[in-house]
Amino acid sequence: MARRAQRRILPGYGLSLGMTWLYLGLLVLIPLCGLFLKTFTLTWEQFWATVAAPRALAAYRLTFGASFVAASVNAVFGLLVAWVLVRYRFPGKGLVDALVDLPFALPTAVAGLTLTSLYSSNGWYGRYLEAAGIKVAFSSLGVAVALTFIGLPFVVRTVQPVLEDIDADVEEAAATLGATPWQTFTRVIFPSILPALLSGFALALARAIGEYGSVVFISGNMPMRTEIAPLLIITRLEQYDYAGATAIAIVMLVASFVMLLAINLLQRWSYRRLETRPG
Repeated sequence: MARRAQRRILPGYGLSLGMTWLYLGLLVLIPLCGLFLKTFTLTWEQFWATVAAPRALAAYRLTFGASFVAASVNAVFGLLVAWVLVRYRFPGKGLVDALVDLPFALPTAVAGLTLTSLYSSNGWYGRYLEAAGIKVAFSSLGVAVALTFIGLPFVVRTVQPVLEDIDADVEEAAATLGATPWQTFTRVIFPSILPALLSGFALALARAIGEYGSVVFISGNMPMRTEIAPLLIITRLEQYDYAGATAIAIVMLVASFVMLLAINLLQRWSYRRLETRPG
């Protein structure tokens, strides 16, 4: 009887689990193992000289710094876009909703060329910005702009369904009890959407750290100034330094994993705090 009780209602558990492990093994585990095995061909001194070279350190700073800035900007304005799409009805709402997904569909190289032409010294935006002393194209600011462009949908599409699930009665009850609109947002709505906002931030950050196509044109690719880490990896590969390229990739991989782990722990803490909140 106990054995019969342990039988699963839905069939195919063993087959689906096996296919899952096979799929993840072929696409994720084996390539990552190959990455580490290639790096292990270096001695510790060679590995450290590669990953701690001044050019590599400058590329790390630009990549992670610009990615963090872009994800932070998207967290603020992505929340605003999601709020407008959920809470208001206005002409062209469907068009705005579709435009959010454009960075998903647009090839990254096309996005990079478009942004470069717009923000260059003779572009539509760039001519006025440079007249005001703000250089975007071929600078670290241009890298942040490109990473902001490709990361926006992650925040909007993560926060939007959570906002739709929040019952308007909660806001009306807060208003009835005397809360101001700001108090209603900060004490009622924001704690509910904070875990989703952190998820969107993490996704945008992860996407930005590995981005290459949209950044390679607008950055200018100047070593020690506007060179991102993915481009440095490509440069190593073009020089047939495969072990050096994998060493830099390992540093990027470990740093990204640590950052995402920290964000996930913060997200889990937010969920627990939300569940234990009175009321």
